[in-house]
Amino acid sequence: MPSVYIETYGCQMNLADTELMRGQLARSGYTTAADPAVADVILLNTCAIREHAEERIFGRLGSLVRHKLARPHVQIGLAGCMAQHFRDRLLTSAPLDFVVGPDAYRRLPALLGGDPFVDVRLDGVETYADLAPDRAAGVRAWITIMRGCDKFCTFCIVPYVRGRERSLPLGAVLEQVRDAVAQGYREVVFLGQTVNAYRDGDTDFGDLLRATDRVDGVARLRFTSPHPSDMRDSAIDAMATCASVCPQLHLPVQSGATPVLQRMQRGYTSDEYLRLVERLRAAVPGLALSTDIIVGFPGESEQDFEATLELMRTVRFDNAFMFQYSRRDHTKAAKWDETVSEAEKGCRLQAVIALQESIAAEINAALVGGEIDVLVEGPARRRDGWLAGKTPQFKTAVFPSAGASPGDIVRVRVTDSTAHTLIAAAL
Repeated sequence: MPSVYIETYGCQMNLADTELMRGQLARSGYTTAADPAVADVILLNTCAIREHAEERIFGRLGSLVRHKLARPHVQIGLAGCMAQHFRDRLLTSAPLDFVVGPDAYRRLPALLGGDPFVDVRLDGVETYADLAPDRAAGVRAWITIMRGCDKFCTFCIVPYVRGRERSLPLGAVLEQVRDAVAQGYREVVFLGQTVNAYRDGDTDFGDLLRATDRVDGVARLRFTSPHPSDMRDSAIDAMATCASVCPQLHLPVQSGATPVLQRMQRGYTSDEYLRLVERLRAAVPGLALSTDIIVGFPGESEQDFEATLELMRTVRFDNAFMFQYSRRDHTKAAKWDETVSEAEKGCRLQAVIALQESIAAEINAALVGGEIDVLVEGPARRRDGWLAGKTPQFKTAVFPSAGASPGDIVRVRVTDSTAHTLIAAAL
């Protein structure tokens, strides 16, 4: 039987897409290879959101060519956002046999084995709702509930590489949830580029959360990434009242300066974002917030940057993914002159990282002495005999095993902390 080796880069959506492709290929007779040296097909599932990801992938392709030289029948291909983004030149600029975009995974098995091909047609209705994924082992099941994006932020290429928004039917989502629970997954994570824009007829995102909360066996329910403009009362109410919905939210802000947010076309002001945070924290006690922040966006002044720092001090995020702006072809911002030097971008990035590290360390230190439930994921890294898992707030906790196993929910007492980890003892 032919075998396929898949490497995944980028976000959780790509992880879910890899599981989708693996399931589709398995139904066509492919086995999964753990090593590219023995695979008949080598596939990189890619990300094109930031330039660094592209550099990594091109470098990795260069190292994989040796497998094709040793075994000429091997096919090497690219899938995902980068495949869509660079579709016009990939076959001629890289050692590739095929390129498939995010809406072509259904056709992948039929296309393999023939001549080199590019299939990057975007499909306004494709949701893969009827295709069962081959999920990776673990305690967490990724379920993509919608694909594409309608927001067209001026810095982002997602609408161009993943198409417009379309949601899976409610019944299809719940079927995947029940299937994941039956397979032993303890936590379900709903995925979408703007996940809280989900809608199936009269069913909105809050309704979906409530329906999922009623499925027997769902210990924890999360979702990512919502857009602040789509955070409706229905979803906030579901977060507050559904026992399985975790008190944790990734809420990308991107900038703390309203003028920058307007140039980004984010659809909200800094004050509106802060008011949303107040509503969320009033509804969900103990809510942990994380975010995305971009520094050095075209037109960002020193005053704008200071506004971002001030918003961080006000909100006090538990975690943040922080980046300096990188130009993406085909976006509106790509046509604008950059006004912040690379050196200044680097300085600003280091400043937001330092601030966030200090805030996270203070938040975690305040938890020392308290008790919390941890969903065990597996052995802790660099600590023999210890386990690691996630709290309801999605904080990493490590503790001596005391006989627990992956999938168990263990009550622990926090004894120490860092900016990124809680050190605990099982009770």
